[in-house]
Amino acid sequence: MKKYLIIFAPLVLLAGCSSSSTWGWYVINPMTPSGWINVKFLISGMWATILISVIAAVISIGLGLIVALPGLAASRGWRVLNRVYVELIRSIPLLPMLFWVFYGLPIIFREMGVNIPIDPFWGAIITLAISDSAFTAEIYRAGIQSIAKGQTEAAQTIGLNYIQTMRYVILPQAIRRILPPLANQFIYIVKMSAFASVIGMQELTRRANELVVTEYRPLEIYSLLILEYLVLVLIISAGVRWLERRMGSDERS
Repeated sequence: MKKYLIIFAPLVLLAGCSSSSTWGWYVINPMTPSGWINVKFLISGMWATILISVIAAVISIGLGLIVALPGLAASRGWRVLNRVYVELIRSIPLLPMLFWVFYGLPIIFREMGVNIPIDPFWGAIITLAISDSAFTAEIYRAGIQSIAKGQTEAAQTIGLNYIQTMRYVILPQAIRRILPPLANQFIYIVKMSAFASVIGMQELTRRANELVVTEYRPLEIYSLLILEYLVLVLIISAGVRWLERRMGSDERS
């Protein structure tokens, strides 16, 4: 419990200093039994938020690369296919896409003769992965295009094919350059995972909404929710900076 008190020290201070009846910080004061129960209830939703975000980010990174490669092809048809996907996905707001995936895809599957239910967990993952893949594809494309053409030509002269050139020469250099924007996209996914609450996913925002209904203290509870996201994003940012140092992405020219 002590480690949580350090994180939520500002709220503990507010709870102790606010004597006005207008404030109700006691509902999330970890120093009281009822407040600690509420805090634990909110924190318990963090695991779902992290799990959804990580799985969606992994899928988005893979799907984004698949989408990006046609945009770099010599064939105009492949490039058009890339642009259609990117522009279509980027133009759809996340919330309508979430509703379409969660409520619409099962109907389409049933019309095709298969019964594939989509629960809130996978509905959120699929939506976040597809939505983010268009932005990730553009990050890949910019990173790959930033590598000098001489690198590709040199790889071809030693007998590497297209796949080998991408795997051993181009992508390792491009990933070092695109790591910071990819990290920004991961933070974006973490924040956008809050939309999963509208389809019943028990993540951070859903837990906060449920607690507001029972405690009638939206200011205090949503303040703690913001603090939880802040701590989560700061941890991710610190991890990304460490990874950048390990990969040399933060080297100064």
